[in-house]
Amino acid sequence: MKAIIQRVTKASVTVGEEQISSIGRGLCVLLGISVEDTQKDVDYMVRKILNLRVFEDENGRAWSRSVMDGELEVLCVSQFTLQCLLKGNKPDYHAAMPAELAQPFYNNMLEQLRETYKPELIKDGQFGAKMQVLIQNDGPVTIQLESPPAPTDPKLLSKQEKQQQRKEKTRSKGPSDSSREKAALRSKADPSASSGAEGDVSSEREP
Repeated sequence: MKAIIQRVTKASVTVGEEQISSIGRGLCVLLGISVEDTQKDVDYMVRKILNLRVFEDENGRAWSRSVMDGELEVLCVSQFTLQCLLKGNKPDYHAAMPAELAQPFYNNMLEQLRETYKPELIKDGQFGAKMQVLIQNDGPVTIQLESPPAPTDPKLLSKQEKQQQRKEKTRSKGPSDSSREKAALRSKADPSASSGAEGDVSSEREP
């Protein structure tokens, strides 16, 4: 799943001559759903959209507050063209989820946003319609977001988990532990090994 998230002072959606949705200060989210997307992608996007810190706090400190912190609005617009793949100069949209599947999937995501946040602050366009989207970008601030791909091969997943465990084990060891382990390994390899200073003395002795 791909999203273009823009910090806005206002945004609106018009279909034909009718404005069907609008927000004030908040986020405008253009969302492209892929044929491979699952509930995990929805969970990831909902969490990121609502917790992305792109607003300043009451003291003017930038990148400090999320849309939820400020109780601001979110306007979501479904945009399958984000899943475009170019074939020469012609856009191809086979990577986008078909409309008959994407619409309930998209509605489910909207519902999850409303359940997690305040339902009256989540707005959307009209799925499948030709829309005029007015976006007044504030900054400008634009974030490109893509949900992480899940490994499909169980062996690959197991390998990644083991690598992560090794990294965590390495971080947990202090430098002194690591030094002692290295010294112990050297002693096992050569029991007669001595320090550099002792080596200098022994080299001066007569055979």
